[in-house]
Amino acid sequence: MAEPEFEARDAASGREALRVFKEQQPGLVILDLKLPDIGGLEVLDRLKAIDPNVRILVLSMHDDATHVTRALRAGAAGYVTKNAPPEELLEAIRLVGRGGTYIEREIAEGLIFASIRASPDPLKDLSSRDIEILRQLATGRTLSQIAETVGIGYKTVANTCSRIKIKLGVTSTADLIRIAIRAGLIDHDRVLGRQRGAEAAS
Repeated sequence: MAEPEFEARDAASGREALRVFKEQQPGLVILDLKLPDIGGLEVLDRLKAIDPNVRILVLSMHDDATHVTRALRAGAAGYVTKNAPPEELLEAIRLVGRGGTYIEREIAEGLIFASIRASPDPLKDLSSRDIEILRQLATGRTLSQIAETVGIGYKTVANTCSRIKIKLGVTSTADLIRIAIRAGLIDHDRVLGRQRGAEAAS
């Protein structure tokens, strides 16, 4: 039987993805978690809020249990890394597009072993919005910049940061950045690069 024809549209950012989705209402979304503006988990949440029935397949560079489980809990029907063989990606697209679920084989095995020897997840009590604001904060953005990027008020961002500190049991922004790095929300080299740039400019 021939595969059904489909039309693909791409988006270069989270905001563009949301706009295209509202205009086109596709049945399947292939979502990267690393986007230049709004984080992928936040976009995933917003897509599911627009259409709870949308099928979302995450295609990401991250293969750790934290990103995978958070994406699945947020409503993704599948998760594949960018290192997966092309034939496995096509299989995932077919299965998720037809209403099924799919997790890359190596990731599925890793999740099983991770659950056996699991250590406490410091971010388990944070919402997807909390995670997005924490990630933005760790990249060096100000509260005003985060508010503009995420599309919420300054006071909402400030209050969320305070709640995140309480949930994580820390008191400083530096502590939040360290937690974000350990959790893989942002690359350590990226933070060092920003710090070096700031030192050079001073």
